[in-house]
Amino acid sequence: MEVVFTDAALERLQNRMQGKKGSLKLKHDTEGCGCVVSGIPALWLVEKPEDNDTKILTNGPDLYMDYNTEVFFDEKMTIDATAGNHFSLKSPSEILNSAMKYYDKTEQNTGS
Repeated sequence: MEVVFTDAALERLQNRMQGKKGSLKLKHDTEGCGCVVSGIPALWLVEKPEDNDTKILTNGPDLYMDYNTEVFFDEKMTIDATAGNHFSLKSPSEILNSAMKYYDKTEQNTGS
């Protein structure tokens, strides 16, 4: 699996992370969805990858994902910055999330 960050996405990530330590995770977020199949992609800043996380090849920061959720993503994807301080996640065949949110899930979180 490979994820390419656009320059705009890399700049926005740098601004959002503000030098915080942690690992970036592409999360299949199911909170409030009712079913694992209904999850939506999100970017999480976590303290460290979990044992079941897989490292994804990128042109930017290290990015991880829970190996059990790989089925919900495409082999090649792009993350771009969009209006409203969100990100988009797309592949050559589809838009997976046009308004992907970023969440700071670290202990250093001051309200993201």
